[in-house]
Amino acid sequence: MKKIIPILILGLIIYISGCKVGPDFQRAEYNGPDAFRFDTITTDTVVNLRWWELFNDPELDTLIKIALIENKDVLIAAARIEASRANLGMTKAEQWPSFGYSANAGGGNFGAGQLSSSNLSSFSAYPEMYWEIGFWGKYRRMNESAQAELLASEYGMRTIQISLISAVASTYFSLLEFKTKLEISKQTLASRDSGLIIIQARFDYGIVPEIDLNQAQIQKAISQAAVPIYTRAIAITESSLSILLGRLPADIITTAPLIDQHTPPKVPEGLPSQLLLRRPDIQQSEQLYAAQNAKIGVAQAMRWPSLNITSLLGYASNDLTSITTGGLAWALAGSITGPIFQFGKNKRRVEIERYNTEVALRQYEKTTLQAFKEVEDALIAIKTLDEELVAQKMRNDAAVNAEYLSSERYDKGQTSYLEVLESQRQSFDAQLQYTQTQRELLDAHISLYKSLGGGWLSAEEEAEFLKAQAEAEANAQQK
Repeated sequence: MKKIIPILILGLIIYISGCKVGPDFQRAEYNGPDAFRFDTITTDTVVNLRWWELFNDPELDTLIKIALIENKDVLIAAARIEASRANLGMTKAEQWPSFGYSANAGGGNFGAGQLSSSNLSSFSAYPEMYWEIGFWGKYRRMNESAQAELLASEYGMRTIQISLISAVASTYFSLLEFKTKLEISKQTLASRDSGLIIIQARFDYGIVPEIDLNQAQIQKAISQAAVPIYTRAIAITESSLSILLGRLPADIITTAPLIDQHTPPKVPEGLPSQLLLRRPDIQQSEQLYAAQNAKIGVAQAMRWPSLNITSLLGYASNDLTSITTGGLAWALAGSITGPIFQFGKNKRRVEIERYNTEVALRQYEKTTLQAFKEVEDALIAIKTLDEELVAQKMRNDAAVNAEYLSSERYDKGQTSYLEVLESQRQSFDAQLQYTQTQRELLDAHISLYKSLGGGWLSAEEEAEFLKAQAEAEANAQQK
């Protein structure tokens, strides 16, 4: 009977240690629409590809590769992952016994608050163990929370990488836009400067009135003022792009003009529910929600008793001057501690974690809603900008031709200079606006890929996708 009691106690300890208080994590259910409002292709297609390569711009590819390696936000995120991994290892270690050592030596005629007539001395040296057995699943919940935080940090880095790729591409196209506008401004300035020379000569000979000269001077000044504006914009954009690359501000060499950029083909966006599996920021929010949910169990476990075991085994002597006369010393102790009445402190601790979990859930829901909004915005932007670009192209071509015809008509005395001025203004504005719309359409495609969570970030992921794609094609051929 005496042998059965320790076995029963050990079995009870193991059983209680396997219990976990607190709610288990439940993934939020998807209750959204079956298709995006402005989606014209609703096939179930994953967009995890190097979407930036669809622009067919080697310079952009190079910039993105540099940014993924040297960008400071990426390096910070990588360090956070390592910190989370170390935290998980530390949390796992807390569920096991901790071992240490202690050595003490002392002497004198005063101890325990009393003066002695003789000198006293002592010596001890021993290893010791301390173990708080994880009743009620306290440490299991702590590990669960730390594991979720590690996953959240990994998804956080992926979010930063996708945002970085999008930012580099968008800034790069803005740089091309400003360089194109600067070239348009310089060409317009050269044309208006030549026109002003002719108008000045005609005014000097009394052929045209002074108001024609003033109007020509105004038009030259407008184009002349645009040159430093876009020169400044180029320098600022180059600085922004350099920072994204993790480098000091410097010139960014580009060779391909904006007008030569390829607009990506139509992308099958997939079903809205796929966003919950594809977007790393949604996955990050979900893991933070899971981590916080596990903390409820930790708080609840602290309301129940905990078992602590301490032990030591070593050497001790009552006489420091003759420590060899000592002997083996050992001690073993166990204690059960738990709260009785703390004015609701432990109850409030659980409530705090419950409300924090609700905050994490609402943050997850907010992130999901924002993701759907971003996809919808990108879809409608692409659809309308495609139509707008066609109209802007027609306006640009007509305005440039009208400027040429007006100059010809004016030289032949068939129209007033007012018509020439208006044609020049329309042509300059149309060229600038057409360039801006081109860049906005490219940005819309970038936003769509970003909002859909697309973009390869590792060779392993791409290999898995290509393997799955090959298997799907093989299955389709067999059918």
